[in-house]
Amino acid sequence: MQWEVVIGLETHAQLATRSKIFSGASTAFGAPPNTQACPVDLALPGVLPVLNREAVACAIRFGLAVGAEVAPRSVFARKNYFYPDLPKGYQISQYEIPVVAGGSLDIAWDEGGQPRSARVRLTRAHLEEDAGKSLHEDFHGMSGIDLNRAGTPLLEIVSEPDMRSSREAVAYARALHALVVWLGICDGNMQEGSFRCDANVSVRPVGQQAFGTRCEIKNLNSFRFLERAIDFEVRRQIELIEDGGRVVQETRLYDPDRDETRSMRSKEDAQDYRYFPDPDLPPLEIAASWIDEVRRVMPELPQAMRARFEREFGLSAYDAAGVSASRATAAFFETSLAALAALLPPADAAARGAQAKLLANWMLADVAAALNRDGIEIDGAPLRPAQLARLVARILDGTISGKIARELFAALWAAPDSPDDAVDREIDARGLRQISDTGALEALVDEVLAANPKSVEEFRAGKEKAFNALVGQVMKASRGKANPQAVNQLMRQRLGG
Repeated sequence: MQWEVVIGLETHAQLATRSKIFSGASTAFGAPPNTQACPVDLALPGVLPVLNREAVACAIRFGLAVGAEVAPRSVFARKNYFYPDLPKGYQISQYEIPVVAGGSLDIAWDEGGQPRSARVRLTRAHLEEDAGKSLHEDFHGMSGIDLNRAGTPLLEIVSEPDMRSSREAVAYARALHALVVWLGICDGNMQEGSFRCDANVSVRPVGQQAFGTRCEIKNLNSFRFLERAIDFEVRRQIELIEDGGRVVQETRLYDPDRDETRSMRSKEDAQDYRYFPDPDLPPLEIAASWIDEVRRVMPELPQAMRARFEREFGLSAYDAAGVSASRATAAFFETSLAALAALLPPADAAARGAQAKLLANWMLADVAAALNRDGIEIDGAPLRPAQLARLVARILDGTISGKIARELFAALWAAPDSPDDAVDREIDARGLRQISDTGALEALVDEVLAANPKSVEEFRAGKEKAFNALVGQVMKASRGKANPQAVNQLMRQRLGG
């Protein structure tokens, strides 16, 4: 039997506020256990929650970014369940009327070597508080409770069950992660729990309209684990059904060491949580003027920026997506491009496109490789935009070759405090200026041709490799300083081909 996979994701994005959603306690990560839990977080008698305005502004920003409806009136509810890390015995969340409804996210991914794209619909995004954390290690057989996270503001983003493979689900999660970081509403640190996914997974025979029984895999905090957990769960459900069993609706955990999911508890339905409006919190009312205020300060969104890069700079869709992978990357690219234009003579549209293309190539290859090697983000790169611009400018004006540029790039990367004109200083100090003088190059070409008659004969007999060997000899004789394009042109003129 052929099976179809059905996946929906529930994602918890920790909002980038300095204080918690209903109290003034700090949300900073890494404090000693239970040092950032105030009386409101601990649910001591007589305390009352007060909503954090900035958390609401973050939700509005997200709603606008995904084309959703921001509710003019929404309600906070109590989600009742009992667990040691939930001091109140309930979680303040939103149920019937969330702050954000609808919206969508466009994604792209590779499926079996084929490029794919899709639009994933969003059901809702609602505000809620996080619970504390149960600690089960180093307690001599006992568990400890850290309530520092209790009350941390979360935006839970729920997708429709639109995804049909683990790779598509990962593409959606990556796109969502990139968006909330781009908007500045979440730092996206998955290791610290700032961005966590729950995957709802089911299978059904191909052609069947009704959904199968779903299982929820909780708290997946890496894209790799998300893909592996879904793949395992799909195999488990298919094998179970084909062996005559049935899938039970339940919550499962993923064990990365054993690469498997295992049962955690039976899956609750909404009625099991006994939702009801929180009597301590009035309805959240968002005026149209507030939404307009947030809209005015919204950053340019990734999709719009990519389209602009393609339109204004002539970049391919791939390059435009690469240099706008994050706001920091896009800012680095645009700052570098502006500095590059200032270093070169005025250019027409074609020349400006060539400049942008070469700069994008450097960012997506050499800069990206160095960042990955050193494990740092672009806003922490030792190379500044003005330095990269000057390096690319010297390639474009023929001062240095690409090979020499890479040597200089490595030197600049290793010297973070060097001045912006360090490229020019290094070129002069090392004697690296490219030889473009026609007379000097003609002498080198003639010398190499005279010394390599066999290669000349082989080229004239139709062996193109012999031509490359001759060019290589010229480059070697010039210690890599000869202009490769000029050498190629002169060599073909001399050989008559």
